[in-house]
This record gives sequence, C-alpha cells and structure tokens, in this order.
Amino acid sequence: MTTGDRRGRPRRTRPARDEARNAAFDLLRAVDERDAYANLLMPVLLAERRLTGRDAALATELAYGTLRGLGTYDAVIDACGDRPCDKIDPPLLDALRLGAHQLLRTRIPPHAAVSATVDLVRLRIGTGASRFANAVLRRIAGRDLAQWLEVVAPPADEDPVGRLAVSHSHPRWVVTALRDALRADGASADEQLEALLAADNERPRVSLVARPGRASVEELTAAGATPAAYSPYGAYLGEGDPGGIAAVAQGRAAVQDEASQLVALALTRVPLSGEDHLWLDMCAGPGGKAGLLEALAAERGARLLASDARHHRAKLVWRTTRDAGVIVADGRAGAWRPGSFDRVAVDAPCTGLGALRRRPEARWRRDPGSVPELAELQRGLLTAALAAVRPGGVVAYVTCSPHPAETREVVADVLRGRDDVTELPAAEFIPEVADFGPGPYAQFWPHRHGTDAMFLALMRRENG
Repeated sequence: MTTGDRRGRPRRTRPARDEARNAAFDLLRAVDERDAYANLLMPVLLAERRLTGRDAALATELAYGTLRGLGTYDAVIDACGDRPCDKIDPPLLDALRLGAHQLLRTRIPPHAAVSATVDLVRLRIGTGASRFANAVLRRIAGRDLAQWLEVVAPPADEDPVGRLAVSHSHPRWVVTALRDALRADGASADEQLEALLAADNERPRVSLVARPGRASVEELTAAGATPAAYSPYGAYLGEGDPGGIAAVAQGRAAVQDEASQLVALALTRVPLSGEDHLWLDMCAGPGGKAGLLEALAAERGARLLASDARHHRAKLVWRTTRDAGVIVADGRAGAWRPGSFDRVAVDAPCTGLGALRRRPEARWRRDPGSVPELAELQRGLLTAALAAVRPGGVVAYVTCSPHPAETREVVADVLRGRDDVTELPAAEFIPEVADFGPGPYAQFWPHRHGTDAMFLALMRRENG
C-alpha cells in the first residue's frame, strides 16, 4: 500500500492487519516453536482475537489446511525459491506455506492470496522478506496444484510411495505404515491406500456424544445435529459451534469421534459372570472415553476410576466427568491391588496416525524412531491392565493408530505364552458396523467409516 508525500512521491505505508491470516500464521508458529496442538490452540486464538463467523472459518481453514498440505507445499516452494526450505527462516517459511495453501487449494483469487500474504510478511517479518515472498508466490501462482505435482512428485511407476507422499502430503514412513496396516487388516492396499491418504486431508465432521442418562440424541438433533450412522449415542453437527448446544455447554454431551464412542461401548457390552461394580480407565486423559464410560457405569450402578500419568491430563478428566474418581498415576506402577477391576480400558499413548484429520500436525511431529519406544510403553500398559482386571473380567486395548507395531503386534507380544487370557471377537460387540476386516480385532478407517482409524482388541482374563 502506498500514499503520496507533499511532493507527490509514493510513500509506503504499513499494511492493514488481517486478523484471520494473522491468527493462522500465529498457530503455525506455535506448532513449530513449542509443539502446540492445533486443535487445542485454535479455539483460544479465535477467542482472543474475537474472530467469529466467516473470519473464524477462514482462520481455521488456512491454519489446518496449511498443516495438512505442508509436505506438498514445501516441495513446491523448493522448486520456486533460490534456496531450499531448510535454508529459509522458519517464520518466512510458514508464511510461504500459508500463501501456497491459498493459491493451490482454496478459491481465493491468486492476486488476493499473493497480496494478502506479502502484506502479512511485511507486517510480521520485514520488507526484505516480503520481496522474496512476492517473487516465490508469483512463481507458485503460475501453475495449479495438478500441474505442480507433475513437476515436484516422482513418477508413480518409479516411486509409488514417494508419489503418494508428495501428492497427499504425508511423510514417506507414514505412507508405508498405513499401507502395511491396510494389508494387516485384510484390505487391498493398492486400492485403498490413496483413498485413505485423501481422507486424512479432509476436514472431519463434528461428532457429538449424548452421555446416557444425562442427554439424548433427540436433544442433540433438536439443537440442529443429525443422528450418527453407527453410535446409538452419537450425532453429527454440520455447522456451528458445539459449545452453543446446551447439553454440550453443560457437560451432558460432548464432542467425541464416533469410533471412540464405539470402542468404549464395546467394552461395556461384553457379558461378565459375577460382579460388575468397578471399572478402570487407565489412560483417561483428556477424558472423552472416561465421560462416556462414567455415564454407562452409573446406569448400571457401577463406578469408574479414571487415571492418567500426567497431572494436566488428569485435570481435564476431572473437569469432564461428574462422579468418577480421578487420580494421577502411571498405570504400570501398580497404583491399585491386582485383580481389583471388572472392566479395564487402556487407551494407550500412540503415534496418533489414526487422527491425522483432527491433528494435522501429528504427521510431521512423529518419526519412525518413536514407534519402538511407544510400543514398549503400550506393552507395559496392556500387561498392567491384565493384572488389574479380576479373573473373568475384560480388558479393552485401544489405540488411535492403525500401525501394526502399535496394535496387533503389541497384543501378540503381551499374550505370547499366556494361557490365562482369551482374545474376544471385538467386531461382535460393535454390531452397528458390518465391514470390519478379519478378527479378532476391530479396526476403523477414515475412508471407510468416516471416523478416526481407531483400533480395538478385547481380552478376557480367565480363572486361574
């Protein structure tokens, strides 16, 4: 933006601040600088900046879309700049990614996308950086996304994994892990892998849960939601703020992925002989499954104990639940007497590869080296859960990852050589879903079920 001085010479003025784009930029910087979680920080930024309606929707789309497409955009930026991405100052690189997303995957006119991004760089980084940004973004604007992929992605016949990684913006190791997970679940990876990667880049629908005895699906639908396809307690909210629904604001309902609802529900459907009074949620934070399990337990006169090793996550569980006991404890440390519980849920920490739609930054935060460390933790937690449940009781092992090393291989390792545990056919306890792969496990998929890629194994500890 320019104005004239007294002699009529142009004088550059400070560009106006675009709050939606600045909020998106600040979220990208927080993810890069302090490993912030986008889904937790975005609502805070919107509230702080008082962004609502179209501005809030724009900020959210720009931030989440940029994080999902980051791998593709970096490849394009590499092709358009005079230096590789790892040599560009991180704030400037994030601004370029934000501009690339607007140019390649939104309906924002190219001149507006370039101008708004250059103004952002000039305002937040400096004039010199804005000139570089202008040159790079104008080169990006010269082709559409399909044309750029033909330039920057390797040919499918030479490097099929590399082609998918660049085209769908997933790290190569994640593409390989998801391909292996599809094969382990009995699916044709060649037919389904690209659909799965594409589903990871779609904006997920908002799924709500009506906590039984406290809210109903009918109450949610009266507030504008529609009944869910699978969960008897679920509903989908097409638009609007979930917090504007009275049941959600009062904690009688909540935002919860439908697969998360169903794996918790499956644990409660396994018939038990004898008592059924005390349940344990061993890794309860932030409290979604605990909130549903607590409500289901209350209907039966049972009690839930919710535990998490981290204080801040346990605090979130305490805020989410009504009558559950909540403690800070590492489930592997034996904070309770062996055989104390009738039902135990282990929603184990994992790579989160099943929730890449909701947590788009997760794909860039993990690397293959984190899998063995997490698998060791998962084995320890499952072993402890089997010790915590009474003979005749049942354990649900859950991960929000389909990676075989975090799912079926963990179960196989823990059960190897044990004759006191029986694996149960998990799919039988989720009859609402008809297209699970071969048992005994239940594996949800974004491209098939429209849910997170949640994994469930059910085990009964036998007498003796």
